[in-house]
Amino acid sequence: MGSLSMSNKALDKYFGILNRLDNNAKKKLIIKLTKSLDFEEKATDLKTMFGAWEDSRDSDKIIKEIEEARINKGLIESFE
Repeated sequence: MGSLSMSNKALDKYFGILNRLDNNAKKKLIIKLTKSLDFEEKATDLKTMFGAWEDSRDSDKIIKEIEEARINKGLIESFE
């Protein structure tokens, strides 16, 4: 899961709201925030983040097949 970065000004605004909570609610919030920090980051393989092209054909053959698959109708539409 991604993380959200906040400026000190935004954090101060949140603190102003949260500071009004009773002590029990503050303790529960502290526990939840502390637990959210206890995670291990897994090493991520870049191939899992992006699609990797895997093909046994060489690039010239792939390009040729793409060009042959194109359809040119030869019809020119006017804007009028």
